[in-house]
Amino acid sequence: MTEIANPLIVALDTSDPRRFADLVDALAGEAGGLKVGLEAFAALGPDAVRRAGRHAEVFCDLKLHDIPATVAGAAAAVAALGAAQLTVHASGGPAMIEAAVRAAPGVAILGVTVLTSLDAAALVAVGQPGVAQQVPRLARLAVDAGAAGVVCAASDLAAVRAAIGPGPLVVVPGIRPEGAAAHDQARIASPRAALAAGADRLVVGRPVTGAPDPVAAARALLAGIAGRDARADADRPEGQDRRPGGGGDPERPGDRRPSDAQRFPS
Repeated sequence: MTEIANPLIVALDTSDPRRFADLVDALAGEAGGLKVGLEAFAALGPDAVRRAGRHAEVFCDLKLHDIPATVAGAAAAVAALGAAQLTVHASGGPAMIEAAVRAAPGVAILGVTVLTSLDAAALVAVGQPGVAQQVPRLARLAVDAGAAGVVCAASDLAAVRAAIGPGPLVVVPGIRPEGAAAHDQARIASPRAALAAGADRLVVGRPVTGAPDPVAAARALLAGIAGRDARADADRPEGQDRRPGGGGDPERPGDRRPSDAQRFPS
């Protein structure tokens, strides 16, 4: 497993430019990363990655799946925007993954195994083997092809870690605090359970962005991971760092957020 000070990636799944900007401004200092997915990218364009990347590490979740040459071109374009991570479907095969890795050497390419919205019946319907067989197989394929890590459900973590070992990055979506609605996710887990099972990063969307106070929701989630009372964070003086790993201070050990110079080389 990779040692990461703040494992939270908040999914900015919105097509509204004002809401996107507000979420970036509010959550960049709370989360370890911000996810730009298909909805925001399709509605707001590449500037969504640039906008988020000025304030936080960007997890660009486009789940690319095409012929190797096309994926290579898209990966290079995303790299030029300053994204830290980019997802591709592991089922696209080794040649496609290798093409993405070669085209974007400064970006962590992550292989998506099986979507957390798919259960056993859905996999059978599309002619794939069960989760227990398919997920570790695709994880191993992605890492062998050069991917920096994989994306999988929390319930698959034991099998994935057995297949790829402790080194590669493992990002887990479908994270829900205890008692939260599952929405359209079929395989979910709590933040603490996912981290205990071997996750490095956690992608959380609606439980944070759909909350009346997204900042308070993010802080409560991080406090729960650390076993703290979220009220202790809320009571700290304004301007004092409230999250594990720091608020982007380049002098703070363990702060993984790249500088603007690293994101946008001249």
